[in-house]
Amino acid sequence: MNMSAGCTVKSTIAPKPKAVTVNGIEIPRAEIARETQNHPAKSPIEAWKAAAQALAIRELLLQEAKRLNIVAQPMGDDEGRRETEDESLVRLMIESEITTPKASIEDCQRYYAQNLRRFRSPAIFEASHILLIAAPGDAKARATARGQATLVIAELQAHPAAFADLARQHSACPSREVGGNLGQIGPGQTVPEFEQALGTLAVGVIHGDPIESRYGFHIVRLDRRVDGKQLPFEMVRPRIAAYLEEHVRRTAIRQYISLLAGRATVNGIDLAASNSALLQ
Repeated sequence: MNMSAGCTVKSTIAPKPKAVTVNGIEIPRAEIARETQNHPAKSPIEAWKAAAQALAIRELLLQEAKRLNIVAQPMGDDEGRRETEDESLVRLMIESEITTPKASIEDCQRYYAQNLRRFRSPAIFEASHILLIAAPGDAKARATARGQATLVIAELQAHPAAFADLARQHSACPSREVGGNLGQIGPGQTVPEFEQALGTLAVGVIHGDPIESRYGFHIVRLDRRVDGKQLPFEMVRPRIAAYLEEHVRRTAIRQYISLLAGRATVNGIDLAASNSALLQ
C-alpha cells in the first residue's frame, strides 16, 4: 500500500484487560468472558469491567466466608432450584455478619405520606374503538388507514350515535361484533398510545384524532371511567416495610463490601467504582 508522505496511521486496538486478582487469587479471563452475558452494556469493555467487578466481589466474599469457617448449607425451592455451595457460603456469611433493623411504623407512615400517589388503585376504563389496520412498515397502507380514520371521525362528529354501526362496517378488531366495545380496560391491557388517549378523554367523548399504534389507527371513545382510590396505610404497610428494609439491607451490604475491599489487595479492577454488581 502506498502512503502519502507525512501520513500517520494510529492504532485503535483496545488494550488487553489486565489480570484481575483478589488477594493473589486470579479470576480466569474465560470466567469473566462468560459472566459478561449477565451484564448488558454500551460496549464490550464496559460489559467486561462489570463482569470482572461482580466476580471480584464474589471472590472477596467467598474468601471472607472461608476465613470465618462458614460451612455451606445449600437451600432449594419448590421449583427444584438449588443453591451452589458458593451461593450458600455468600448468603450465610452475609446473614451472619450483617444485621439490619426492621422498619418502624413511623418510618412506614412517613414513606406513605411522602409517596401517596404510589398507593392508589389504578383507574379502570370502559371504552369502544374502531381499528383501521395497517402494518408498521407499510407507509402506503398507514397513510390510507389514517385517511379513512379521519373520515370516520368526521362522520361521527356529525352523527355520534352511529359509532356501533361504523365499527361493524370498518373495524378490523373482533370487537366490531359488539359495536367496538372493549369492556373494562386496566393498566397495561392495551398498547400505550391507546391507554394514554383514554386518560385524556371525558366520558362519552370521541377522540378528535386517529390514535396511531403498531396495529394501525384507532378511533377511540371513552364510555365510562372508574377512578382509582387511595389505598389505606394498613393495607400497604407490609409492602412499604419490605421495601424500606431491603433498601437498608442493600446499603449495609455495599458498606460491608467496601470494608472488605479496603482491607484486600485487588488488582486489575476498581471495586471502589461500583460494589453493587453482586446485588443486581
